[in-house]
Amino acid sequence: MDNMQQQFLEAGTLMLAGMVFVFVFLSVLIIFINTVLAKLAIYFPDPIVTASARSNNRGKNKKAASGDISPAIVAAISGAVSRYRAERSQTTSNSSPKI
Repeated sequence: MDNMQQQFLEAGTLMLAGMVFVFVFLSVLIIFINTVLAKLAIYFPDPIVTASARSNNRGKNKKAASGDISPAIVAAISGAVSRYRAERSQTTSNSSPKI
């Protein structure tokens, strides 16, 4: 019985030591990566988005919102939706429980 207790104590100690080692290693790795990124940010800053690039994206959204979408695209989407609904209603009517 004493031998078994000794083995459990040794296993717990090894497990705790391993967990502490992994925690310390990952903490040092995170600190190192953040330090390197901070130093690289000085030499390679993020590009600044200009106001004209933002206005181009808004123009596309206004076009879609105002209804200037091609009639062919509207017809394709409408056909796909109606076909989906038709197939969906057939499968649900076939699988409905009969009372």
